[in-house]
Amino acid sequence: MHETSQALEAFDIAAILVVAAAIFGYINHHYIRLPHTIGLTVMGAFASLSVMLANALIPGITLDDWVANLLHEMNFTDTLLQGMLSFLLFAGAMHVDLERLKRDWAPVLLLSTVGVIISTLIVGALMWGVGALMALPIAPIWYFVFGALISPTDPVSVLGVLREENVPHSLQSAVAGESLFNDGVGIVVFTILLGAAVTGADFSIAEGAKLFAEEAGGGVLVGLVFGWLGYKALASMDEYTLEVLITLAIVMGGYALASAIHVSGPLAMAVAGLLIGNQGVAHAMSDTTADYVHKFWELVDEMLNSVLFLLIGLEMIALVPGRGHLVLGIAAIAITLLARAVSVGAMVKAVPGVSLDAPGAVRVLWWGGLRGGISIALVLSLPEGGTRNLLLAATFAAVLFSVLVQRATLGKMIERLQRQHLPSVEPEPEKIGMGSDY
Repeated sequence: MHETSQALEAFDIAAILVVAAAIFGYINHHYIRLPHTIGLTVMGAFASLSVMLANALIPGITLDDWVANLLHEMNFTDTLLQGMLSFLLFAGAMHVDLERLKRDWAPVLLLSTVGVIISTLIVGALMWGVGALMALPIAPIWYFVFGALISPTDPVSVLGVLREENVPHSLQSAVAGESLFNDGVGIVVFTILLGAAVTGADFSIAEGAKLFAEEAGGGVLVGLVFGWLGYKALASMDEYTLEVLITLAIVMGGYALASAIHVSGPLAMAVAGLLIGNQGVAHAMSDTTADYVHKFWELVDEMLNSVLFLLIGLEMIALVPGRGHLVLGIAAIAITLLARAVSVGAMVKAVPGVSLDAPGAVRVLWWGGLRGGISIALVLSLPEGGTRNLLLAATFAAVLFSVLVQRATLGKMIERLQRQHLPSVEPEPEKIGMGSDY
């Protein structure tokens, strides 16, 4: 009986979220007319604020407790990092052109690895300075933990915008590749720094580099193995229903194995998605199967995307802001933008002669470095206490600014830069360097 009750609770939570996302999406589509992800984030945030306001003004109303309990039972961190993220990364990677990505491998590699580390250091150091000025009771290592969780760009936020704009293909590949790989790198860096922060042990660069190599390298290896096994299985048949099931097994089985052996699941899914979306579609699938596989993953992607951005808005109910939270949040917005500008500029300049040196490309990479659900999930995984609440406020401020301001204006910035500098390139019908709106 206990197991049945738990299953019903999980189903009820999923039903509530999907129904809410559908209703809010319908209202936004017909009346508010914001971009889909922005509309759901705004409506989720508005719902959280409305619930808190009703609870404060109307005696006997405890809606905020109900919503908070719902989110607690769902566990946003585990839901995203252990569930949704694997599907979202695989779906996005399937639409990335591997040939173009290989041509721009150097800047992509630097942006998604060294760029994340540089950004982590800059954010950590500057936030430490702000915290010292405010006399906040936060140990210095926690500022670098914040730097690690806020530095990676989120593919859930950025790829949909670029799909709509006729940016040069080299820039498309760079942004798509970076956003798919740097969140995996960021999670590895975050895990290493969080371990040092929680245990209180001195951070060792050598030990950190060893753990990074093990987790990142192991994730890539798992992705290659599962991608190859999936490719061989797909090539041995022409039965689209079973082949769709095989792609689903690659994601769920590969991510579960990566988690069990403590390597990077996000990197594994990015690699597996690249293999299936390129070699698999080209050499192991009939046209009918490829059509069904793409449509299936587009549907999964759209549904999870809708629920994710609704959750980002709803999670605001976990935050009760004060003066310190507000100041730290404003500082986080400015500092993350500065760190992104420095890391992008440094990495692009480190590879002279690449196509990303085109005028305006650095600005697109900078302003297009959006933050999203991954940062929220990571900060919610921190141990309870005052430090967590302060870093939660900083993370929410940076993410909401990213979604509501950067995401909303990125398309206009690209259009303006295209008129001024960038050559207009018509998108190709199939692979344009990014996936659906995620």
